[in-house]
Amino acid sequence: MQVLLLLAGRSKRFWPLSEKTLFPICGKTLLEHQIDRLHAAGLKHITLVGGAHNLKAAKKLTGLPTIEQKDLDLGMRGALLSALPKIKNNEPVLIVSGNDVIDAKAYRLVVTAATAARKAAPYGKGLYIGSGLSARGSAICDGAILAARVKDYFPGGYLSIKGKWITGIVEKPKPGKEPSKLVTIVAHVHNDPKALLETLKDIDESRDDGYEQALGKLFKMKRYAAAAYDGLWQAVKYPWHMIPLLELLVKDITKSSIHKTAFVHQTAVIEGSVILEEGVRVLPHATIIGPCVIGARTIIGTGCLIRSCSISSDCVIGFDTEIKSSVLGSHVWTHMTYLGESVVGNNVAFGGGCITGNLKLDEGIVQSIVHGERIDTGLTKFGAVIGDGCRLGIHVSLHPGTKIGTGTFINSAAVISGDIPEASYVSMKNGEMDVRKNRTRVGTPKERGKFKKRL
Repeated sequence: MQVLLLLAGRSKRFWPLSEKTLFPICGKTLLEHQIDRLHAAGLKHITLVGGAHNLKAAKKLTGLPTIEQKDLDLGMRGALLSALPKIKNNEPVLIVSGNDVIDAKAYRLVVTAATAARKAAPYGKGLYIGSGLSARGSAICDGAILAARVKDYFPGGYLSIKGKWITGIVEKPKPGKEPSKLVTIVAHVHNDPKALLETLKDIDESRDDGYEQALGKLFKMKRYAAAAYDGLWQAVKYPWHMIPLLELLVKDITKSSIHKTAFVHQTAVIEGSVILEEGVRVLPHATIIGPCVIGARTIIGTGCLIRSCSISSDCVIGFDTEIKSSVLGSHVWTHMTYLGESVVGNNVAFGGGCITGNLKLDEGIVQSIVHGERIDTGLTKFGAVIGDGCRLGIHVSLHPGTKIGTGTFINSAAVISGDIPEASYVSMKNGEMDVRKNRTRVGTPKERGKFKKRL
């Protein structure tokens, strides 16, 4: 079976971070985690479908074959119009979204649902719905759709099912009006890719749901089974989704691994499952409580407390810093800093005394503004998201849910209570934020390396 892993999205909702598929977490990029899970499911023939903005880097990272999506504005339909003509011998395809992280068993489940009917597996004995067996014990299954079985309302696409087969998908029905408890996850098997391709060419192009339209037509003409899934699932659309994703991924860290070149001071404390990569240094009286991943050449300073985190390579976690349940990119510097439930990009520096607030006073759900719309993040604890190349002065305080754009400088003693556009310079005037264009060049990690040599 050929896997088409769709990566062409431009990560607009992931702002202020860029290219979510290549963002590091737990020692690997999101893309590598997805590929590992596909491999664990026995799926080896993977092709990446992306755009000019990410395909070169993805190919260099993975070595996998690639197909460039010609028109990124066409979404999934555009990806498949570019990729499906290159499927040889009309081989069945598994279409996987780069937005979803699921267990390997989920991929096995949907593949089994799409193929088991051909093997006359008894209906009801497997982990799927709709084997499509007739009274004589034979039938043709044209594909399968993976669907999470939900207990509470989820704003997604719900499967409509009649008898043993899917009849349609209802997008975001009103609570209480759901046709089933099955919400679609983009892990779809199509046993006849040519039929899918022809259907994709015959839809209403004035709408932006071309793939969904094609599915609706296929469900009327062919037989698709629903593969009901009860396992782990984390969609990654917004930057704060990296926080629950971290919680999911660290469950795979079941034992400690300390590289032979790593140094841990005799007064430092390592508890739980902790991975220390090449050249990591843990200085006196630091405490790391797992599960945690600390990237190559990172320094954990004196008196630091690190809890359930992913910290990438070449960071300096300076004196008396506490970091909890957060994801940090590479070349992040802190000093007497508190980061809780936060996501930080690459080449970011925090001055002494910077604090993220990660819990509202009413302890309610933290909200965020995305493209002018206020939405619930689903998180009661959510600190900040900080883009690449930012600099925060001493004693900067960030309200829960703050997002700071790439290349922004924040002057000392500022209280940040809302999102800051990229390339901004922020200072306080008469108790209010003053935001203007940043005219200061952002230093490179190489330039900052001179300070690290002194540590």
